[in-house]
Order: sequence, then structure tokens, then C-alpha cells
Amino acid sequence: MGKRGRNSKLDELCINTIRMLSVDAIEAANSGHPGMPMGAAAVAYILWTKFLRHNPSNPQWPNRDRFILSAGHGSMLLYSLLHLTGYDLSLEEIKNFRQWESLTPGHPEYGRTSGVETTTGPLGQGFATGVGMAIAAEYLAHYFNRPDFNLLTYNIYGLVSDGDLMEGLSYEAASIAGHLNLGRIIYLYLDNKISIEGSTELTFTEDVKLRFEAQKWHVQKVDGYQLEDIARTIEEAKEERNKPSLIIARTHIAYGSPNKQDTADAHGAPLGEEEVRLTKENLGWPEDKPFYIPETVLSEFRKAEEKGKALEAEWNSVFSKYSKEYPEMAKLWGQMMGCSFSDVLKDSLPEFLPEDGLIATRQASGKVLTSIAPKIFTLIGGSADLGSSVKTYIPSIGEFHEDRGGRNIHFGVREHVMGAILNGLALSNMIPYGGTFLVFSDYMLPAIRMAAMMGLKVIYVFSHDSIGVGEDGPTHQPIEQIAVLRTIPNLTVIRPADANETVHAWKIALENTTGPTALILSRQGLPVIDSKRYADASGLTRGGYILADAKDGSPEIILIGTGSELHLAIETYEKLKKEGIASRVVSLPSWEIFNKQSKEYRDHVFPPAIKARLAIEAGSPLGWRSFIGLEGEIISIDSFGKSAPGKVLFEKFGFTIQNVLKRAKEMLKKHDN
Repeated sequence: MGKRGRNSKLDELCINTIRMLSVDAIEAANSGHPGMPMGAAAVAYILWTKFLRHNPSNPQWPNRDRFILSAGHGSMLLYSLLHLTGYDLSLEEIKNFRQWESLTPGHPEYGRTSGVETTTGPLGQGFATGVGMAIAAEYLAHYFNRPDFNLLTYNIYGLVSDGDLMEGLSYEAASIAGHLNLGRIIYLYLDNKISIEGSTELTFTEDVKLRFEAQKWHVQKVDGYQLEDIARTIEEAKEERNKPSLIIARTHIAYGSPNKQDTADAHGAPLGEEEVRLTKENLGWPEDKPFYIPETVLSEFRKAEEKGKALEAEWNSVFSKYSKEYPEMAKLWGQMMGCSFSDVLKDSLPEFLPEDGLIATRQASGKVLTSIAPKIFTLIGGSADLGSSVKTYIPSIGEFHEDRGGRNIHFGVREHVMGAILNGLALSNMIPYGGTFLVFSDYMLPAIRMAAMMGLKVIYVFSHDSIGVGEDGPTHQPIEQIAVLRTIPNLTVIRPADANETVHAWKIALENTTGPTALILSRQGLPVIDSKRYADASGLTRGGYILADAKDGSPEIILIGTGSELHLAIETYEKLKKEGIASRVVSLPSWEIFNKQSKEYRDHVFPPAIKARLAIEAGSPLGWRSFIGLEGEIISIDSFGKSAPGKVLFEKFGFTIQNVLKRAKEMLKKHDN
């Protein structure tokens, strides 16, 4: 790179170090994907040493550029770069690639490895998550920057693969990114024309350049080994502020391998001992020095440490002056970085009374959002074209597509990318929420799983929670969805039974610091439970609680309900009471929260000696056995729904007071015998 004063021999030495460090780690693990790191090393080298603004000494520096390895299977490329530039990732960890408890897992994991911005691996997720990061960057820059203080200027860089672009998620993400003119996105597409099964000609022959141009992206092409040209295209992409950029870099999988370059064999398996030797010979690399890093190379890469410290020191100086000039904004900055909004909730949450009439929990949720959104400036979200139905649209906070300070996002009919964008927002100190019908959570599951894995504060607003959807029929009536969501580790699922339980569900979601929360809400109106007659809805904070009990606290049967079906349990309780039969009603809106309570509390709610337990939930019975025991029963649904009015469906599927009462008495009779 003569024009830039670079030493071309040093450049090649640095690039080959990335390649061979990756190859050696994969060979030692006898597992991994060598092809991508070898082919992409030159592109990554230019990006990381010439353009990426980051500080290895402080991976959380607020104004750092974000780097996403969307093609997460090439993780050794990222680990090599992190080690070489001075992040807290030792050579020993490189040698422990893909081993138990190492900091170098098979795919990058957020929170495990210093410098990893997001978990990637399932193709398309990184591509789409970056869109959320870019939205956050635009919003926060609009909120905090002032004409004389540009606090936030960072870009979102990513390396994406053929596989990323084949996934439908990338189409959704590219479409909305182009529509929103997210100019902070600069993705480098590693066009190596190879996938696991062979040439991409087998399945992927579209004109990628035309596709992205049609989606309003700025697109360039470059040879992935011409260093000056790579740098030039990145510079041009940085100058294009009104469109996201895609740089199509023609690369070769397993570059430098005499027998495996440009073959599918190099995608997901080590090169093998002999091919490693031949590759090192071909690249002029010492064959007898595994994990070799020349001193000149390490010195060149470690310049990132001093450069990063200088960048952050300069930024800190600017922020110090900003704090004096705009003290209130500096205070808000501190709130955002600490996510300290609990005080806001004390006076902002609505309360509901029985005389308010029937209130769908989706409507109660909308009222909560409307009351708190103006007071929590990082609360941002929308719905997948269902704002009026799921009650996520808030008129008072503006629209992002019209004004970068707006916080209503119209995701369009794009549930999957909505989930991934929410992840990118959460990774950027925002509190995101996204709404759709519960049945369409199926489209979002990969992104929900990623949020749970990363422990992100994401809030899902899933309404139309049962056969109460009615006439739209089985395609829109969720049966198995709640059960599926409950199986995802680290996801808190809450199905409130009335408006006040919904308020407390939102409070939990906003205070949850360990992972995402799914709110499961009704379409139909539900009575507000009278706290003067029954337990207060704050019991929801324990996941499950005794709503109504036998006079002496010794019930003959326990009636358990969630959501709209809890009201059937209450009615049954009252009828049994009139007949002199002692029962207990337990509201169990969140299994995850309840299971975290002490054994003493759980046994208090569900005394082991009481075997007569009847659960009521209009969905799959899967998982209920852990609460009702082997002798308990459940009124549930183990088939798909039907098209009919909601009231008719509840009657036909047995969700009536008559059937619940009958089943309760049958259980009591059985246990008496």
C-alpha cells in the first residue's frame, strides 16, 4: 500500500499471521472452520488496523465502532484479531479453541469473550442485529449530540457471508435498513462462492449487487486481496451517510491452501496435518512453529492499544466539557449507562378498579406503555404491523422513520428481524419492546433464543393469547406457543390474568436485568380482580400466589389458572364455597419466577399433601405436570383451534364454569375414595 506509506511485506506478514493462527487453533481442536478466516484475513486486517475505532483496554468505550462477525463459524478470525490487538484474550485461550470453559467457543458469545459485541452463529442473526445497533446509534446521537459536542459518531461494521445473505432474515434486515437510511452500517460481504454442499451456484445465483441496490443500499465491489482498493471502498462507504453500505469483496475460501482453496472441504473441517504443512510452505510460513506470531507483527497490531487509549482519552475530555455545558444531559447519560429508571416507575404505573369494566390485558399493557414511555427515554419499540392490535404505538414519542429522535418503530410484517433488531437495541443500552400476535412468536424464536442466551433486557408483547382470537381460526390461535416459550432457558414468560397483574408484569419486565421477558396478553376483555376480596396483584412478583383460599387455609382442592382462565378458577371457587367445599385459587402467571422462589414458599402455595389439583389454561398441557403432580388434572387444548366466535370456542373446548366445576367435583370424589 505504497500510497498510504504501508510496508507491503509487513502487511502480508500480518495477514498470514491471522490466517495461520486460525489454522493452528482449528487443527489443535480438530474442529472448526478454517476456510473463512484464511479467505477473509486481508479484508479484516485493513478494517481492524486502518478503520475500526476501538480500545482493547476498554471494550465498552461508548463511542467505539461495533464489529459484528455475522459469519460466526469463522470465529477464529475474530479471536485472532482480538488477541493480536491486545484484548484480554491470551494465546493460551487461542490454543484452547472450542474447549470446555475456554474464552474461545466455537461461535462468538457475547459476555464470554472480551471484545465480542454480539453472539453470532445462526446465519443472518449478526447481519440483522447490526440494524438494531444502527438504529440505537442514530437515536442516541440525536438525543445526546450537540452542535459543538459530537459524543456519538460510531459505525457498525460487519463481515457477512454467502450463507448470511441466503437466509430470509437478511432480506428482512436489508429491506428495513435501506428504508430507514441507516448510513452507519458498513458490511463487507465475503463473496467466496462456496457453501457446505459445494459451489453457491447450486442454490444462490441472484445478482446480489442489484438486490441490495433495489433495497436502497450503497453497493461497491472489490478484490478481497487488493489492500488499497479495500481501504478505498471502506472510505467511500463511510462518506455515504444516507444509505447503508455493502462492499462485495471477492475472496477465496482457504486462501493459500494448495489443495483445499475454493473447495467446500475447507468450510467446516480442519485442513489436516499434511495440508497445514503444505499451506505454510506455500505462504512462506515456518512449518515447525505452531501458533507463531512474529515480533514485528505483534508490535504492529498492538499499536491498537495506544491508539485506542488516545481515542478514549480524547472522548473523555470532550465528555467532561459536555458535562459542564449540559449537566442535565450528562445526568441522563449516567441513567442510561446504569439503566437506573426504577424511580420513574413509582409514580407512573396506572391502577385499575373493578368498576372499570372489562379490560383486555393488551389494552392494560398499552396504558402502561403510554404512561411510562415519556419518562424513560431509552424505551423504544413498536410492532410487526400490528400496533393498533397489540397496543404498542405511543403517539407522544414520535416516529423514528420521520425523526431520529422518535421512538416508535414500524417494523413492517417482519417478525424475525424485529426480534433481531430488538437485540441490537438492547446491546446498545436501550430498553426495546416488540409486539405481535402470540402465534407469530414462531417467526421470532431464533432471535428470542439469542436474546435469552445473551441475557438481554428485551420485552416481547404477545397478544391474542389463546382461542379467544376467535373467527380468525387455527392459523391465528396459539396452542403450543406458550409451552415453547417456557422451554427457552433464561426467558421469563408472564401471562397476567387482569389489568393489574399486567401492570406488575411490566414492572418485572422493566426491572429484569438477567434476560428477556415475554408478556402474554389477551385479546378479549377481562374483569379487574377485586383486591378487597382477593389477594393483591402484586403477588405476581413471586410468579405464583394464593389469590383466594379456604377459610382455615386447608383446602380440599387447589384450582390453578393463568390469563383469562384464572377467572374460571375464581368462579369455581365461589360456587364450591357456597356448597361448603374448601378450595384454593392459585394465580400462576410465571413459572420461571415461581420456580426461583424458596422451597418453603412453593410448598406453602402448593402443599405436597394436597393431591387434588386442577389447572386451567387454554393451550398445550406440556409442562403442567410439575405443578399438578401425577394425580392432578388439567383442562387444556391438545389440538389446533377452530374458526368461530371466541365465546363459542371456549364453550366447545370445555372452558366453562360448568365443566370446571364438574371436573373439580370429580377430582374430589376420586380423592375421597
